[in-house]
Amino acid sequence: MSYRLAPTAQVAESATVGEGSAVWDLAQLREDVVLGPGCIVGRGAYVGTGVQVGANCKIQNHALIYEPARLGDGVFVGPAVVFTNDTHPRAVNPDGSLKSAHDWEPVGVVVEDGAAIGARAVCVAPVTIGAWAMVAAGAVVTKDVPAHALVAGVPARVIGWVSKAGQRLEEGVDGTFRDPGSGQHYTLVDGELNEKGSA
Repeated sequence: MSYRLAPTAQVAESATVGEGSAVWDLAQLREDVVLGPGCIVGRGAYVGTGVQVGANCKIQNHALIYEPARLGDGVFVGPAVVFTNDTHPRAVNPDGSLKSAHDWEPVGVVVEDGAAIGARAVCVAPVTIGAWAMVAAGAVVTKDVPAHALVAGVPARVIGWVSKAGQRLEEGVDGTFRDPGSGQHYTLVDGELNEKGSA
């Protein structure tokens, strides 16, 4: 076995676990999950049927990732984060009968490469979290998040921009942004952050 499973982890036979990944105590990977190489799934985390997880992702303790979510490479999902999948949640149909899997259409959360979702944040599907974006702890995301955006609040809104290293960018007097760690400069064009001089 080229990956590590804790004795109490539950991994469906049809799930795929990538080389070098670790699935910790009481975590559950449902049927047809694809977990890329080098991933960590923390204690008590739940990954729903058919969820796709890229390489080198960290899914922290007690996160709930409901299908049909898709995570790119290098995604961080903090403790107790929830990805929803039902735009009209009900336990029963209008006639009072218990809803079954055939009575609703699941919708998913998409998280692009390098993005980070802070502890106890809730992402309300359908939404896309852009590459290298950062969602603050406790935020409730109800709209798409642009790449490199820092969002916070309920509902979440853009409060700044972050670098690939997760550093909050400093805004200059000329309207450009600078990573205080690397010194890299960025420009904001039509709501999209670009490295200075790039298209």
